[in-house]
Amino acid sequence: MSDGEEQFEQTMLPPRPLQATKGRGAISNLQGRFERDAREAFDDGWEHEEEQTRGWKTQVTHEQARSILSRNASPDIPFNVSLNPYRGCEHGCIYCYARPTHSYQGLSPGLDFESKLFAKVNAPELLRRELAKASYVPESIALGVNTDAYQPCERELRITRRVLEVLQECEHPVGLITKSALIERDIDILAPMAARQQAAVAVTITTLDPAIARSLEPRAAAPARRLRTIRTLAEAGIPVGVSISPIIPFITEPEIERLLEAVREAGASSAHYVVLRLPWEVNPLFQQWLQAHFPERAQRVMNRVREMRGGKDYDGDFSTRMKGEGVWAELIRQRFQIAAARLGLSGHSGRFQQLDASQFRRPLVIPPLGARARGDGAGQLDLFG
Repeated sequence: MSDGEEQFEQTMLPPRPLQATKGRGAISNLQGRFERDAREAFDDGWEHEEEQTRGWKTQVTHEQARSILSRNASPDIPFNVSLNPYRGCEHGCIYCYARPTHSYQGLSPGLDFESKLFAKVNAPELLRRELAKASYVPESIALGVNTDAYQPCERELRITRRVLEVLQECEHPVGLITKSALIERDIDILAPMAARQQAAVAVTITTLDPAIARSLEPRAAAPARRLRTIRTLAEAGIPVGVSISPIIPFITEPEIERLLEAVREAGASSAHYVVLRLPWEVNPLFQQWLQAHFPERAQRVMNRVREMRGGKDYDGDFSTRMKGEGVWAELIRQRFQIAAARLGLSGHSGRFQQLDASQFRRPLVIPPLGARARGDGAGQLDLFG
């Protein structure tokens, strides 16, 4: 080795250590699995801290979706039809199983997922046309299951509210899943629908510890605020279930019983749980988060995760992916069931399917001028509803 090479070897700085960005869940902008070129962050001493975090302001792109209802064929998911007004989610939950979907856009499942969002601004119109089809058979629509339908940009865009207005008009059943207190804005729609057994809500709550919540799901409502939302919805006559999800060993797992007591006290009538899932890019992103926030217990957490996944970080088998397998998974199941039974909390895995679709009324849709000129049948008025 030459003197110059030796000097370079001694002065070369190591890769930049991963650090949390305030208000964001992901530690890095990890590459998606479809990228061909590999990149590695490296600290050459020129970049300042303020430059590292610059560029992660939230950007919302308006898009015209081509379709709006998704059909589900997974046997372990308790609904068949879903609608997601947004792609990406500003809540920034590090464990979110939807993160890998940003890879299909050539974007990162990391910081891009929670800062580069896409809003389906034509969702209400697409839904109306879908419901107007003569072939459409009504069944409960799960709203906001991939990314939260009440994330912060909904406050201004109001896409979710306009979707609910279409469903209310058609007396079509809907189930909502959220971590946001913004859902309280739409009680004027949801309460009358709930009175007709056409609406139900599931609120996800992961921890009662505000410090853990700030790093785990940084821009979602605080735990105390979510409990207040459960109470407000329940008092309005809207059936509220709770998803204790995900259960993370040694992080949120010790709270199982206290969480169930808190949500029952707030007015929840049912509860279910999901253990931590680490599909695709969620796995390295979550492990980065562990090293940044809980380095002293990171190895213990992953060891326990692997015990529940047959020795692997993740197993996507439909029969076990939600609950895990093995002794530790069984212990969680027993703890949850015993506590839920003691508190009178039922399971709500089939709550959305039990909503009433018998009162459905097909909407009236006026076809666009171009379609009328062509004589297209799509979008014609239904004379008999």
